[in-house]
Amino acid sequence: MVPVIAIVGRANVGKSTLFNALTKSRGALVVDMPGVTRDRQYGEGNINERSFIVIDTGGVGVQDLDGDAVDLLTEEQSWQAVKEADIVLFLVDARAGLALGDRNIAKTLRIREKKTYLVANKTDGLNPEVAVADFYELGLGTPIPIAASHMRGIQALMETVLAPFPIPEAEVEETIEQSGIKIAIIGKPNVGKSTLVNRMLGEDRVVVFDAPGTTRDSIYIPLERMGTQYTIIDTAGVRRRARVSETVEKFSVVKTLQAIDDCHVVILVLDAREGITDQDLGLLGFVLEKGRALVLAMNKWDGLDMEHRESIKRTLKYRLAFANFAKVLTISALHGTGVGNLFDAVHKAYESSVKELSTAQLTRILMAAVIEHTPPMIRGRRIKLRYAHSGGHNPPIIVIHGNQTESVSDSYKRYLMNTFRKRLKLEGTPIRLEFKTSDNPYAGRRNTLTPRQAYKKKRLMQFSKRKK
Repeated sequence: MVPVIAIVGRANVGKSTLFNALTKSRGALVVDMPGVTRDRQYGEGNINERSFIVIDTGGVGVQDLDGDAVDLLTEEQSWQAVKEADIVLFLVDARAGLALGDRNIAKTLRIREKKTYLVANKTDGLNPEVAVADFYELGLGTPIPIAASHMRGIQALMETVLAPFPIPEAEVEETIEQSGIKIAIIGKPNVGKSTLVNRMLGEDRVVVFDAPGTTRDSIYIPLERMGTQYTIIDTAGVRRRARVSETVEKFSVVKTLQAIDDCHVVILVLDAREGITDQDLGLLGFVLEKGRALVLAMNKWDGLDMEHRESIKRTLKYRLAFANFAKVLTISALHGTGVGNLFDAVHKAYESSVKELSTAQLTRILMAAVIEHTPPMIRGRRIKLRYAHSGGHNPPIIVIHGNQTESVSDSYKRYLMNTFRKRLKLEGTPIRLEFKTSDNPYAGRRNTLTPRQAYKKKRLMQFSKRKK
């Protein structure tokens, strides 16, 4: 499983800045005033090819420096993030020094017995040993100095944090052999995920209730069908933050993200009556980022009139144009209509994602694509694409070698993707292209003239001066 890291601390200690640094994004709003972050935010980070999920939280503690009470709901969100996380980064402000809120947070973290690292932020321009001295009093080990806004100390911090976790590649091959094809069923709450799981299993294995939030965790269920082993993962629905009540249900975004990362094929369940929503597009975007094979299941198709069905098909065509490789199936999980076709689509998507691609085959397709539509000129020079080979599976990675490959336009990349997908007959899986520019063996080398060449050059220069 991908480790989950929660960032907690008082208001305005730099939690959102650290979140943006770890995720290499600007997903969290950063303003020099306390209380900006209210809801917790999830992001994916990668350090030295080690992936992790990081959670940004609002400020916690009984009081801030001005004596104002911290909002109760924000604090509940933050402690829920601590509950979901494997590791907690307790961020303190080295410039402000030790505060009452830091003591209260440290006391609560000791009670919860979570693996916690004490991180002293804003140490730029300070003597690190002097800046962190006061924080030894919290009893959470040696403070780790960083400067999140300047990206200092973050690499060493994450290497320390991720060291206890096993390398994920060692586990992947073993799970493929043991559990067969892993299928994650994801979607919004109450779109029929658990009903679909029960229909695929042929029994009432998971609780189904006509209310959002019934499923609280990801459930792994083994299944054998027609001699093939599967593991079906039923996940909790991902809701908009505004509709989440932490006192009623667990906001299980982390478990869903982990299930996507852990599976081979994702079935995204959509509600035909509601159409495509922003929540669906957000989940779809994360699936594409992870490069997982994808099947779209339009549930609750029964009972819709022909006009409504045609409207949904038109909406799918233009809103999901960026994921046109995915198979769209119309089903009714309640009545079982079309559910059997999901397994065929899953098989095709899985086989496409792990298909062996030879260098000769990929190079032939590349050359045919270049002949049919040559790359555009860049600064008067033609981009030359020489050969291609496979760089990995799930998703298929195609590495293309040539000259000036860094100048290949996005439109031409899409053309190559579509060509490879069509010629290789890949269905249900995204394709990633990686370009590598060949090194120029003569770069930096000066041509040495022979005595005869030097004599000719000298005479030519004399002739040019005489002509002027």
